[in-house]
Amino acid sequence: MSTSIAQQELIRLAAEYGAPLYVYDAQTMRRQYRKLEDAFKECQVKIHYAMKALSNIHVLQLFRELGAGLDAVSLEEVRIGLLAGYPPEDILYTPNCVSFAEIEECVALGVKLNIDNISILEQFGHRYGASVPVCIRVNPHIMAGGHYKISTGHIDSKFGISIHQMRHVERLISSLGIKVEGIHMHTGSDILDVDVFLNGAELLFDLALSFPDIAYIDFGSGFKVGYKPDDVTTDVALLGKRLTERYQRFCKEYGREIQIHFEPGKFLVSEAGYFLAKVNVIKQTTATVFAGLDTGFNHLMRPTLYDAYHHITNLSHPHGRQRVYTVVGYICETDTFAWDRPLKEVREGDLLCFHNAGAYGFMMASNYNSRLRPAEVLVDGDTDKLIRRRETLDDLLATQL
Repeated sequence: MSTSIAQQELIRLAAEYGAPLYVYDAQTMRRQYRKLEDAFKECQVKIHYAMKALSNIHVLQLFRELGAGLDAVSLEEVRIGLLAGYPPEDILYTPNCVSFAEIEECVALGVKLNIDNISILEQFGHRYGASVPVCIRVNPHIMAGGHYKISTGHIDSKFGISIHQMRHVERLISSLGIKVEGIHMHTGSDILDVDVFLNGAELLFDLALSFPDIAYIDFGSGFKVGYKPDDVTTDVALLGKRLTERYQRFCKEYGREIQIHFEPGKFLVSEAGYFLAKVNVIKQTTATVFAGLDTGFNHLMRPTLYDAYHHITNLSHPHGRQRVYTVVGYICETDTFAWDRPLKEVREGDLLCFHNAGAYGFMMASNYNSRLRPAEVLVDGDTDKLIRRRETLDDLLATQL
């Protein structure tokens, strides 16, 4: 759970930049990156930041300076990554259900390609043969944990090529002369059990023996961070120790060392983020007491979409007596952030803070109800800077003809 930026500093930032407001802590991002890097220090490891979690160009540049590559899932993300200064070879493009025309555009841009279905793989082989290397995304049919919607490796998932279809894949590769440089899996977010991750890794290590020319195995990510006080998290140090042992055995069996890749997003930026919102109204009904905010699921979608928990603190009244509130937004829908949540007494005008808002917060924001999206601020030690201004009505109308 994010706690690095002091309460009074958050209050100051809201006063200076306005609310609602997203605030990110650069030092937390660096800490998380180095924690993961340290866990796999005895491997040839490359970390690709999953930019869909938070793609502000200032954040991308921060991870580039740390030595990260990028995991991009759309042509637009690829182009933003290039604008942020990433070399094409440090960007892995992992699309899902896109047109072959988008694949061709990314080939022209020179980025690495990750193919996750047999139809596209066959088209790719006919078009490029061995001239453009690819990575193959495998679905290991493993339920990673967490909400079903954020698990991507189970049997009903649209992501990846089934592990049971690898014989078909091998025949296509052979007949079309496709050059495979990597194999990949991503089982989803909120991995609680290291053994579940290692089960998937074992499948990839075994599969890799069938591909004699790969340069890397990409294990995706999904490492769980804490959303509640004392929440269970992925033990990355233990995972690093156990996966390193298996990696070293694999390299001996394979006959040479290869890279292992990871694609963390939430792990790197979730705890770095704070979302600040003001209380418009306290509304008491016969059933509950609502704290109604100057925001809604148009700014923070995760609680509505995934039933996700975000810890909420009352920055304005931290020592008030504890009361129970249902925290809701101003959207003309049921946009409930928290039911029956104990909080320090909330008053109209108070500033509330949603913790762990760095991942999939602003990125999933919308203009629903014609509401404007908030600003973003990056804090780095004693300095802070506006990295995205608040939208205006002109922005909302800019593309209308």
